[in-house]
Amino acid sequence: MFQIKRYFSGGIMTNYYCSSRCKHCLYACSPDWPKDYLDVKQAQAIFTQLQRMGCSSIHIGGGEPFLNFEQLITICRLAQQYSINIEYIETNSSWFQSYQKAEALLNELSQTGIHTLLVSISPFHNEYIPFDKVKGVIKACQSSGMQVLPWVMDFYQDINQFDGQKKHSIKEYEQKFGSSFLCTIPNRYWIHYGGRSIAAFQDCYEKQPYEYFLEHSQGCTELTDTSHFHIDLFGNYIPGLCSGLAIGLNDLFNEISDEQYPILNLLYYQGIAGLFQFAARNYKFTPKQHYLNKCHFCLDIRQYLIKETKLETKELKPVEFYDHL
Repeated sequence: MFQIKRYFSGGIMTNYYCSSRCKHCLYACSPDWPKDYLDVKQAQAIFTQLQRMGCSSIHIGGGEPFLNFEQLITICRLAQQYSINIEYIETNSSWFQSYQKAEALLNELSQTGIHTLLVSISPFHNEYIPFDKVKGVIKACQSSGMQVLPWVMDFYQDINQFDGQKKHSIKEYEQKFGSSFLCTIPNRYWIHYGGRSIAAFQDCYEKQPYEYFLEHSQGCTELTDTSHFHIDLFGNYIPGLCSGLAIGLNDLFNEISDEQYPILNLLYYQGIAGLFQFAARNYKFTPKQHYLNKCHFCLDIRQYLIKETKLETKELKPVEFYDHL
């Protein structure tokens, strides 16, 4: 039975709007998104569902959560009321202006029970965020007593070799560290091949003919994996880290019906072959000759259904995700 019975560990996305447009972003966040942010009513619904599904601890991410600091504080206080522990808040540090202002913000945040920031440290973020801002946030955390989870520290020395007051492109990294620099990144920290990361890394690996994935198609049972789930500001539960797919909060816990979620059911029971046959038969989808993996194939089909056929469905949400890849 296609059913999600229990949450284990996951996060809430307060916004898709972001100060960067990272090449590896799973959720295609960028400055081009509307400045929508998780509101109180939706947060209450999410926290209620978390309690129902047995999850009492989550993290907060985006987009960039600090782009609406007042609402972030509101959400953190609301989490306290629902006895939901926030393990950490993710940030790219773009909001940093000075140590004094950063300390004041972090002190206010700590009063809502927040004790840890996950601070993004990567060449992808450095394309949009000067590294001095990142170092400034880390220093402000240290002086205010906020713990830092650096993601990831392995890149610190690389980034620190550039001018910290400026942004630096991946091309600059390749010029300094070698043309294969981009392709070595997945060896240094975890990359999930979905969203923009497929386009970023597709030339780093050997692709397979699309027929290969059809021949080896199996049901995508990872859609029920809740070991690292996400729920966005619109109340979309994102199954199996498959960005651009959605299940409504009210439809969880019960069986995910074929009537309401035909695409998800095809993927869960038949895998990529089921989705391909559906798209080819009903919407004249023509595949590319080669794909990086089944997720690449799946995303290509879903993007076609949204952008070329204008298919309206509650499963392929938010629609804007497909516009910002």
